[in-house]
Amino acid sequence: MALEIVTTCTRDCPNTCGLVATVQDNKVIRLGGNPEHGITRGFACHKCMKFVDRAYSPERVLTPLRKKDKQWVRVSWDEAIDEIADRMKNILCRYGPEAILYYRGFAQRTALKLLNERFFNLLGGVTGTYGTLCGGTGQASQNLDFGCRVSHDPLDHLNSNSMIMWGRNPVVTNPYLVSIAMQLRQRGAPVVLIDPVASESRKICDMYIQPAPGKDVYLAFAVSKILLAKGIRDAGFLYSHSVGLEVYKKILDSHSLEFLSQACDVPLYQIEALASLFSNHFPTAILLGWGLHRWEYAHYTIRSIDALGAIAGTIGVPGGGVSQGFEEYAPFDLEWTGDQLHPDRRRLLMPCIGEEIINASDPEIQMIFVTAGNPVCQAPNAKKVAAAFEKVPFVVVAGLFLDDTAAHADIFLPSTTFLEEQDITAGYGHNYIGPVNQAIQPRGEAKSDFELFRMLANRFGFSDFERSGDEWLELLLQPLVAKGVSADRLRQGPIRIPDAPMVPYQDRHFPTPSGKFQLMQEFCHPASWDKEDAFPYHFMSVSPHEWLCSETTPVEQG
Repeated sequence: MALEIVTTCTRDCPNTCGLVATVQDNKVIRLGGNPEHGITRGFACHKCMKFVDRAYSPERVLTPLRKKDKQWVRVSWDEAIDEIADRMKNILCRYGPEAILYYRGFAQRTALKLLNERFFNLLGGVTGTYGTLCGGTGQASQNLDFGCRVSHDPLDHLNSNSMIMWGRNPVVTNPYLVSIAMQLRQRGAPVVLIDPVASESRKICDMYIQPAPGKDVYLAFAVSKILLAKGIRDAGFLYSHSVGLEVYKKILDSHSLEFLSQACDVPLYQIEALASLFSNHFPTAILLGWGLHRWEYAHYTIRSIDALGAIAGTIGVPGGGVSQGFEEYAPFDLEWTGDQLHPDRRRLLMPCIGEEIINASDPEIQMIFVTAGNPVCQAPNAKKVAAAFEKVPFVVVAGLFLDDTAAHADIFLPSTTFLEEQDITAGYGHNYIGPVNQAIQPRGEAKSDFELFRMLANRFGFSDFERSGDEWLELLLQPLVAKGVSADRLRQGPIRIPDAPMVPYQDRHFPTPSGKFQLMQEFCHPASWDKEDAFPYHFMSVSPHEWLCSETTPVEQG
């Protein structure tokens, strides 16, 4: 008899879809959408449904491995954990905790994964990472403008009379947004795509604008100039609830519309049509993608679009706003990570992790421990990252497959998938939090991060980790418990986070130093844009349609 288990996708994707796993004889035979989820509403992308094949892949490693004479040899969990603990103790004694680097990727961002950090903080505060390979610049830029980035609830976009998907490709990366966009179009609300690449989402839009790569800032400047020339829609907001308008006007006034049109490589008639959209189809929802901020001058792009939203009068307005993402750890009590025990612990910049490891000194990195990530594949300058990992005397990787990073490891620990774990997860694409209910027993000898670090904690006498997973979830969920949401309730199915705003900043109060929206105050035309360069573009590996990020197996990589 088949069972249906309610769960939630935990992979690095804004959708965080509610799922139902159909299980028969301790095997998942189907993974589909949960119709009870308030946002995804029964949808599950083809990548998610294919995850069942990934979980049962014959390439998946299901036992601990130790590299000996450049060959992998099977070892027991106790052997692996004993060696790791002994190495750690030796390094702590000889070099101190910062000689150990913990690299936590973004493959699964669930509540119990926060305890990985707690283990390393109890160990003495090892070297960690800061920054991200993805959304850090976008969030930091919006924090400068808004004080704290908060996006409109996706369902509020149904209140829009037009939508701009700026660098966003929902057909591939954000399927529930496709449904919202189609509903808008059905009632005559235009949907616009702005992207240097004619992505798959072009087919669901009424207008497509193709700026030169990285030159979106000039497009935002141009539309802002036109709107200001027509007259400010919401003068009360700009003059009473924002700061820096006069300086920002000077930035705009320093460029003619003709220059801006040429600079962003968008015809003036399209720029004027975009400006008319804000005027004639108010309010306009601007939704930012994640490719916008993966380059050196991304803050100019993000902040100029935020400013455009303010000039257009959409900030704090139902159906408006400039939205990108949500803080997926916001529902949890982050004190349990133990970061406050070592506020000055050394951290290495994630996008430059190879160079950072090589240059680390006093002490040098003696050990790297990687979970939920594949930095040799994912981080820029892969050759330097690989060289850095080869330089470090001892490397431990926990994962599903012997991927690019695992190739440089000394010990490989087999991890469970979300189908084999009990946990809770929120997402960065909406305001829902959902259960990760264990659908099947762990395959082979695979263990969750929680069990892995419990074993390690036992070698160090960390009594905190004697608590069960359920006990830890109750502690981590205290901010939600205080609002009437228990772990038991969450195990039954997803719920919307209480008090999460549908429309942020409606009260026009911003957690900035001024208490107001802060317009960008400086802009320097990047000199590199004027150089004649035989190779003007950088190669980027974007999220493909067929799989999620770097989730290919070694055989699939060829």
